[in-house]
Amino acid sequence: MKIEVIETKGTENKGLFINVLEAIKACGINGKVELVNDIQTVLKYGIRATPALVVNGVVMVAGQFRSSEEIMKLLQQHLPRIM
Repeated sequence: MKIEVIETKGTENKGLFINVLEAIKACGINGKVELVNDIQTVLKYGIRATPALVVNGVVMVAGQFRSSEEIMKLLQQHLPRIM
């Protein structure tokens, strides 16, 4: 599973990144979490606001900070769709 946390200059507090790490650990999901901050990736996914969470090429969250609990629920809800 490929998990990307996209943060640009205004959002580089790593909060979403840390919450994603906690969420996948709690869910037992194996995957590499990559912190991305280049504009080309933002444009590729059509993201209008950061931070963003992209799982296997699917934008799950954009422009919103989410807690680890919210990310866990989101991943569990959409797991079959993003696998």
